[in-house]
Amino acid sequence: MIRTSGLSKTYDGGVQAVTDLGISVEPGEIVGFLGPNGAGKTTTMRMLTTLLRPTSGTATVAGHDLVADAKEVRKRIGYVSQGGGILPTAPLKGELELQGMLHGLSRRESAARAGEVLARLDLAGLENSLGGTLSGGRRRRFDIALALLPDPALLFLDEPTTGLDPQSRANLWDHIRTLRQENGTTVFLTTHYLDEADALCDRLLIIDHGRIVAEGAPAELRTGGQTLDEVFLDITGRSLREESALTGKEA
Repeated sequence: MIRTSGLSKTYDGGVQAVTDLGISVEPGEIVGFLGPNGAGKTTTMRMLTTLLRPTSGTATVAGHDLVADAKEVRKRIGYVSQGGGILPTAPLKGELELQGMLHGLSRRESAARAGEVLARLDLAGLENSLGGTLSGGRRRRFDIALALLPDPALLFLDEPTTGLDPQSRANLWDHIRTLRQENGTTVFLTTHYLDEADALCDRLLIIDHGRIVAEGAPAELRTGGQTLDEVFLDITGRSLREESALTGKEA
């Protein structure tokens, strides 16, 4: 579902954010993308979702070339950014219907699809609620509903549970698992929560200074009885638990 080779991004001024990135994500996997602040996670996510053009390297996403077929890539993916995309003054169903029509669906098709995704994410009955009235957990689920409207084969989630209480986080994990189980949706997510990475992901990729420095199933990385935080500290020299408390913006 994702294949990259030598994928790199250099910003103006010579800042090398991502260097020779080579990753592989199979259909139906839930893959966690971990790294310290400034490691290159968000830059990578923006490249893979066609929002940022790579400086060099190649990639195919959902079966299409990332640069040459960017439009076809966008048809097949969903993306939930850290900040989300909900409009605080718009009714939920109206916002979903507009999203559907932007994807080429008729008004009737958009209305039907809106009802489906609201029900899937336990938001049925809130069709006429305004986005700004939702709780944090419901707001995040609606962000995912927007991304799911075109029925993507691949879903990108950038820090999907940041700021949620433990119950809301666990609830969202269940919804993500259900997407994979019922639809075969592939999920690629960034997270600072090690319990989330451990409980939710089939495989982890750890990036540091723009390069992949480790990968494997959570159980494979925890050798010798180590916790994931100890593994992360050994690999990067930084504690992900401490990094999660920082508010600095990463590259």
